[in-house]
Amino acid sequence: MTKGKFITFEGPDGSGKTTVSKAVCERLNKAGYSVRYTREPGGSAIAESIRDIILDPKNTAMDARCEALLYAASRRQHLVEIILPNVENGTHVICDRFVDSSIAYQGYARGIGAEEVLAINRFAIDCIMPEKTIFLDMPAELGLERIQANHRETDRMDQESKAFHEAVYRGYQNVLEANRDRMIVIDASRPKEEVIENAFRIVKGIIDGD
Repeated sequence: MTKGKFITFEGPDGSGKTTVSKAVCERLNKAGYSVRYTREPGGSAIAESIRDIILDPKNTAMDARCEALLYAASRRQHLVEIILPNVENGTHVICDRFVDSSIAYQGYARGIGAEEVLAINRFAIDCIMPEKTIFLDMPAELGLERIQANHRETDRMDQESKAFHEAVYRGYQNVLEANRDRMIVIDASRPKEEVIENAFRIVKGIIDGD
């Protein structure tokens, strides 16, 4: 049996990752592809429980290293329960966030260090990385404006300062520079349907081996 492809979506808060990745999955399934949408943190029962702890707005006392370890723990459970079994069974997995998020948010914005966060996650994922990553590129300020305009319920990460989100964006630029062979950039400031169409075309090409 041919294995499925593991593809991730990344981007700062408000860039539309969830909307775009879900829309791409829906279109691919309608086109006859076997595709599973999932997300991080979360994706499985145990991983979702860890997500609730991480993102609870009341947990403002959470230490940065504790946060990084919780993300890695959630990721490990998600990987072994959801991602790997589906890929092994020939289903393509599209995941909203993966290791790159931890490097940008905890490694750079929290100041723990990219290599330190990567080391934690290497243990968690046993060096398994996505085949390709779609990065929805949007400046932090615009992403935060979108969150406010859409009246989206905010979690603990959304409520961080503008300076924090700007640091996340700068962190992502470093991640992009280090992973040019894996990451594909889409301008997420374009109209939603245009972004979805671009993402669909790119992901379909990856699956088809174009």
